Amino acid sequence: MPLLAAEKATVTPLFSNVADSVTIPAEIYGQFAEHLGTCIYGGLWVGENSPIPNTSGYRNDVLNALKELKVPVMRWPGGCFADEYHWTDGIGPKENRPVMVNTNWGGTVEDNSFGTHEFFNLCELIGCEPYLSGNVGSGTVEELAKWVEYITAENGPMADQRKKNGREKPWKLKYLGVGNESWGCGGSFTPEAYANEYRRYQTYCRNFNGNRLYKIASGASDYDYNWTDVLMKNAGRHMNGLSLHYYTVKGWNGSKGAATKFDNDDYYWTLGKCLEIEDVINNHDSIMDKYDPAGHVALIVDEWGTWWDEEPGTVSGHLYQQNTMRDAMVAALSLNVFHRHTDRVKMANIAQIANVLQSMILTKDGDMVLTPTYYVFKMYIPHQNATVIPLDIKTSTRAVRDGRTVPTISATASKKDGEMNITLTNIDLDSPAEITIPLGNDVKASGIKGEILTAGNIDDYNDFGSAEKVTLKQFDKVKYSKGALTLTLPAKSIVSLSMKI
Repeated sequence: MPLLAAEKATVTPLFSNVADSVTIPAEIYGQFAEHLGTCIYGGLWVGENSPIPNTSGYRNDVLNALKELKVPVMRWPGGCFADEYHWTDGIGPKENRPVMVNTNWGGTVEDNSFGTHEFFNLCELIGCEPYLSGNVGSGTVEELAKWVEYITAENGPMADQRKKNGREKPWKLKYLGVGNESWGCGGSFTPEAYANEYRRYQTYCRNFNGNRLYKIASGASDYDYNWTDVLMKNAGRHMNGLSLHYYTVKGWNGSKGAATKFDNDDYYWTLGKCLEIEDVINNHDSIMDKYDPAGHVALIVDEWGTWWDEEPGTVSGHLYQQNTMRDAMVAALSLNVFHRHTDRVKMANIAQIANVLQSMILTKDGDMVLTPTYYVFKMYIPHQNATVIPLDIKTSTRAVRDGRTVPTISATASKKDGEMNITLTNIDLDSPAEITIPLGNDVKASGIKGEILTAGNIDDYNDFGSAEKVTLKQFDKVKYSKGALTLTLPAKSIVSLSMKI
């Protein structure tokens, strides 16, 4: 079979356009852990008496994997679960905690053994910021106000209760979500009604002992621009952030398609759908600009990722899906979009951290699998809190169904501590790409290192009991001459380069 002609592309760093004030917030790489399926129970938490090696009930293998990922922020306890969660059920001796039925996700009985203390202690163990989703749908203002006090107050009745339950010093809580999907599972509010509720709830969530809350309103689902308009008009001055949810999903009715069984047309459509988040961000941003031209209110994409059919034989409503090289491509392209919009997008939380949707980690009993998406997040660690380097990318595009187009080459670049990092993605399933990266005569690169993530097939994934099919490997096929880097980017691959400049 003859070799396919390589795509030729140029990726030019625009060093003259670099603004040291434009950085990629680490929070773009946030995670989301909901009481859904085995995300918490079995994924993160097994309890102190489990035969699975653990530290105070947290799985050691998962703990170590998350520490390596340098998770900056984790959202909890939902999701839809948040608006049926009453925090007082999850504190105190575990044997005294009431059980509940998780009506959103499979009718699973929830024993509340993982609650406030367990979540905040987990965040301390892995070194990330907690992001709390408060109950607006079925809760009360007093309930949320007392939860904030319980967590952050040094003294008083709520602090005394926390101390009685084993935590002497208050935790720090920065990110507070006031409700979740309040247009749907979080209460079926109209935007006008929710704006009023948000204003009331946030008023009573106080700052204790120097803790400063960053208050996030429940924002729109993808294309609901009216929700953003009403919220910004009626409550924008009372918020620090407004959330946005966007899933790469075929549709909410009927089959969403299998995670591991798809054809080439499905693959390219998926990438077109994931990239449409850029238009969605632009449209919400323009509405926010009407009411907040200075950009004080951030756009928080606190749910995003792929959503496929549940794997056959798994529990209905637990949203367990496998994770292929296609999902890795979605992760890389989405992160590149977020990097281009850091003037407004200050946090993103992929759904979800373990065993649910586009997860980082899969677990089964005592075994753990790292997904292709995990490896993308690991590749992108150098971009956290780095200065954005704008790029001029010359590449071909591919037309996909539904009228979308997808660039063959996607890339992002940043610099930090005298090092430049460039991450490149070739979406083409068959053709390699010859990439030229002109640095100019004023930039001298040294110590060039590279990693590659690819697979034999786009539907390859990592599974229990098998060697990894999708994992990071060293990439050393980069040449540097006459002020330019050149490399051949294999088909369906993601390559990350780092160098001193």
